[in-house]
Amino acid sequence: QVHLVESGGGLLQAGGSLRLSCAASGLSFSWVTMGWFRQAPGKEREFVAAIKWSGGDTYYADSAAGRFAISRDNAKNTVYLQMSSLKPEDTAVYFCAGARDRRNWGPALRSPNEYTYWGQGTQVTVSS
Repeated sequence: QVHLVESGGGLLQAGGSLRLSCAASGLSFSWVTMGWFRQAPGKEREFVAAIKWSGGDTYYADSAAGRFAISRDNAKNTVYLQMSSLKPEDTAVYFCAGARDRRNWGPALRSPNEYTYWGQGTQVTVSS
């Protein structure tokens, strides 16, 4: 049984910072690519960031690059998303997701269809 549980969401003002956490259980976390996705009301789920099992390769959406940082602690089976300079348009439910590592991901790394395991999400609301 695989479980991903997000935490750290909340309400804050524009320009603030927030760190999301995702605790994983029931899988070999060290061999799983982890990603963050978000979904705002009336919009489709979109890619935010991803990190391979080693932690050495990270990927970001254009909207997140320079403001967000993904990291992982394999000893704790936890992945993080540090968010700064938050904007109202960052308001969304943020989902943690996991996928079995591949040798050659390519653009598929950014597709939610490639991820097998999902958390239930944590709400982030940024006020103007």
